[in-house]
Amino acid sequence: MSDFRQPGLPGRRRLEGVKDDDSRYEAVRSRDARFDGVFFFAVTTTGIYCRPSCPAVTPKRPNVRFFPTAAAAQGSGFRACRRCRPDAVPGSAEWNVRADVVGRAVRLIADGVVDREGVAGLAARLGYSTRQVQRQLTGELGAGPVALARAQRAHAARVLLQTTGLPVTEIAFAAGFASVRQFNDTVRAVYAGTPSALRAAAPSRRGRARGGTPSAGIPLRLAHRGPYRAGPVFDLLEREAVRGVEEVGGTPGARTYRRTLRLPHGTGIAAVGERTHTGSGAHAGGWLDARLHLTDPRDLTTAVQRLRRLFDLDADPYAVDERLGADARLAPLVAARPGLRSPGAADADELAVRALVGPEEAAELVRRYGKRLDAPCGSLTHLFPEPGVLAGAEPDGTLGALTAALADGTVRLGPGADRDAARDALAAVPGLDDRTIAAIRTRALGDPDVAPPGPDVPDDWRPWRSYALNHLRAAGELE
Repeated sequence: MSDFRQPGLPGRRRLEGVKDDDSRYEAVRSRDARFDGVFFFAVTTTGIYCRPSCPAVTPKRPNVRFFPTAAAAQGSGFRACRRCRPDAVPGSAEWNVRADVVGRAVRLIADGVVDREGVAGLAARLGYSTRQVQRQLTGELGAGPVALARAQRAHAARVLLQTTGLPVTEIAFAAGFASVRQFNDTVRAVYAGTPSALRAAAPSRRGRARGGTPSAGIPLRLAHRGPYRAGPVFDLLEREAVRGVEEVGGTPGARTYRRTLRLPHGTGIAAVGERTHTGSGAHAGGWLDARLHLTDPRDLTTAVQRLRRLFDLDADPYAVDERLGADARLAPLVAARPGLRSPGAADADELAVRALVGPEEAAELVRRYGKRLDAPCGSLTHLFPEPGVLAGAEPDGTLGALTAALADGTVRLGPGADRDAARDALAAVPGLDDRTIAAIRTRALGDPDVAPPGPDVPDDWRPWRSYALNHLRAAGELE
């Protein structure tokens, strides 16, 4: 079983408590897991970089350097610690909040855009020049888009090496590397070992697919920071499940969510367990067990990122609970449900359609227009129909207007979407009401600060109004 997430990135609200290197060092001395992914530290005498909660003996202050990202540490010649696996820390909540070009760029890189389209493709999606994107990312993260993507590829390679039986040469290209030589050089630089040695050092061989392909699925640990309230997330997924595309099985507390995925290079089936595993330490986070079945292993990083958005695994529950817990109305709700999340979407366009029509009509659309899987798995038989297909088949009414806008790019809801532009474009779709638009913004765009029309939602709840409303719903105070 392997941890998996994008290489850690900074969280501005957590950085408020570590404004200088001395305070960062104190966080390292206390092994405070709340700062994992907020920053990284490297030890000049060993050449290793770690997460703040690393259990190793704390190095002397003069020998420590600090970096905002794993990619920045790697770019300075440090290799990943084998004890704390800093490349697998939970993601930064900053990118859930920020809607500027850097936040959008990070989400696109995490989705694999640089691997598929290059830096020029990333810049084009953002509407900036490659030079501007490079300058802004380097200025804030200590690494440009190529270095950030390289760190992500290295981690994807480690997961595939240690959890599948794929040949090393196939893993090189599956992880996104342009050549086997580039793959070997990167693995040596990041992990101080050859790919074969990294595979041999896997903690456990259980669950590794045999026969050269990941047909048995890739087992994963989807890491999260702090407490995670899984029950309400699985309750929502069970209520909304669309036949043919999703299913939730098992009993409360031990359910498994399964769904089909349309991915850039093929298709996939994902399974995520409800049971939350907790790490050690007072402030440690934990993980959800997952398994991915992919027709093309190049889709590993993209598939994992989409699951992370669906389950809101990159949220910072400390920042959310601290803010909302200061409100008299919300304080008892936050105390009762620490770590409550705001679920997103595995497919933003699909979510927009489902928010409009509801699960029953969505299932009928799947039956009529969804693409059938080449190898159905139990009740999972189809992919949700693409907007272009729906726009051609159901051109009338609000559904036709919405799917046409999604298909031609008038409405953009992907991981790098401009949230303000998307809100305005959604408002221009004939017949789309404010409540549906709010649901799309919250779920498809992952906006943490959406207040739907109707309820009185105080500005004091910013920038976490989406989470505040989830607390009210969980307590039965809001439909």
